[in-house]
Amino acid sequence: MFKRRKNRTAEQDRYRTDEVGRQINEAFDGLRGMVFAIEPGKEGMPAGPGVWGGLMDMGMGNGAATLVCLRDGTTSLYVSSGGGILGGEGHEAVVHANAAFLDVLTEHAKALRPDPTTALPAPGRVILRALTHNGPLSFEADEDDLGNNRSPLSPAFHAAHAAISELRLIAQG
Repeated sequence: MFKRRKNRTAEQDRYRTDEVGRQINEAFDGLRGMVFAIEPGKEGMPAGPGVWGGLMDMGMGNGAATLVCLRDGTTSLYVSSGGGILGGEGHEAVVHANAAFLDVLTEHAKALRPDPTTALPAPGRVILRALTHNGPLSFEADEDDLGNNRSPLSPAFHAAHAAISELRLIAQG
């Protein structure tokens, strides 16, 4: 499903156990941490009150995955096993899906609540995050509710999955 980087070093294969017993690769933690540490004014993100970045954290029984979309076109999928897909910003279809996800997050920002945490969701749960100049916002729901349009943030969930689909297409190509 996801390409695993070849020629990994022992350091890249270090894991920690999270609060629900999942093995989380330290590289995954590091990449997520870099996103949460971005200072948008210094990193070239557009100024203003809107959403400059969005994440979708997906909890799974044996791990987690995080989609990252930034207004500069950066689009990546990180997998807690240490794999993922990086470099989507070089592909027009991915950039378009990225922008659509961020636009839907912006449209639904009033349904999100301030949340300075970066915790991963429990298995079967999804956290949609909007990164704004006023701080991070989030919304958590059951994956089933989001996927079956039983949540006000279902449109953002589907837009995020469209971005993941475009990333997977470039990874396969």
